[in-house]
Amino acid sequence: MTLGRRQLIGYALATPMALALGPAQAADRQTIEREMVTTWYRLVLELVRHTATQSPPVASRAFAYIGIAAHEALTTGNVSLVSLAGQVNGLPPAPARETGAHDEACVLHAALAASAQVLFANTGPSGQRALTKMDEKLGAKAMEGIDAAVVERSIAHGRALAAHVLAWAEADGGAVITNMGFPRSYTPGTDPEDWVPTSLIRQQQAPLLPDWGGNRTFAMPTGNTCALAPPPAYSEDPASEFFKAAKEVYDIGISLTADQTLSARFWSDDPMLSSTPPGHWIAIAIELAERDVMPADRVAAMMAVLGIGMADAFIGCWATKYEFNLVRPVTVIKRLIDPKWEPLLITPPFPEYPSGHSTVSGAAAMVLTAFLGEDFAFDDPTHEPDDLPIRSFASFWEAAEDAALSRLYGGIHYRFSSVQGLAQGRCIGAYAAALKVFA
Repeated sequence: MTLGRRQLIGYALATPMALALGPAQAADRQTIEREMVTTWYRLVLELVRHTATQSPPVASRAFAYIGIAAHEALTTGNVSLVSLAGQVNGLPPAPARETGAHDEACVLHAALAASAQVLFANTGPSGQRALTKMDEKLGAKAMEGIDAAVVERSIAHGRALAAHVLAWAEADGGAVITNMGFPRSYTPGTDPEDWVPTSLIRQQQAPLLPDWGGNRTFAMPTGNTCALAPPPAYSEDPASEFFKAAKEVYDIGISLTADQTLSARFWSDDPMLSSTPPGHWIAIAIELAERDVMPADRVAAMMAVLGIGMADAFIGCWATKYEFNLVRPVTVIKRLIDPKWEPLLITPPFPEYPSGHSTVSGAAAMVLTAFLGEDFAFDDPTHEPDDLPIRSFASFWEAAEDAALSRLYGGIHYRFSSVQGLAQGRCIGAYAAALKVFA
């Protein structure tokens, strides 16, 4: 999705509102438009961190719908953009704009605010106050200096687009999360290769979101579209491929280098302690959008497609996880190698194969490479506030591979789960990257 000549021409076309303003005013409005997107996304990242139901799959769903709402809101008034209606599964055409001038910053603000308020309706009191304050603060900034009739028309359209997208979202299978996503009843497998709980928390004796793989997908046809071959067969024979994979996790875990430890912690992105793995990639994209002063329509399109790719990645990954229901390394290592061994990181409460971090990172790398190009070097300061140093990467694929291997270093996954997760993510991300968002 790197911009071609026709697309660059499309970006040069002024909107009716820009034509009504002087050159300096138009430039200011373009900055404000971008800020509407990036600032709302930064708040959403914090809401994910502070909302108990926002596990990585659920967070990826929120990112997808918020991005789609913003992109669709702009497509109705920008000839250089293409609607996702008819491209993603089941999305109807967007409602048209009312006759008359619209201000894009006001449209964006309304669409993003309305989407966030619904998708994070169950966030706590602090999150609710933050939503209200952000709505007031950014709304005032978007409306400043704009004719009252234009403001009213623009806000109404943004809200209508959000309602349109959220009505579509209700039927996807992931709209209601009960008991934080853990089944209230669960019958575990009885074979030695079957997943068993790795946590002492009562709620986590059942695995997270076992039906998520059946949700409606966005760009790929179904959750099984990018299915994987089975993992190595479970075996307690030290010469077997499976045992060797478990032994590798153990050997690495007891001799971690400083950089391996840092990589594991940098990409850990645990729920309630971070904005989750998909949020990490959202943070990277927002950082680059601000660094490179991207126009708001390009940012919104990139965030929509990135969100779609990652949401599909979790659906596809979860379909595969529960197809094979594979036991985690920590269980095998304690059973067969060293009963006192502990991984660097806490093992998440769901089956092993493939690695979710790897699948979502493969999909994110596929989308961001499509938008920004191969060999796109960048610094990732996502966890600077958590006192983790910036990591630098020569490309999105280098970052994705670092994220995938970090799970091996952390003792969370076998190497084959990380390798196959990246491959699955690449397959899933290709469907998202193929979406047409620019004319």
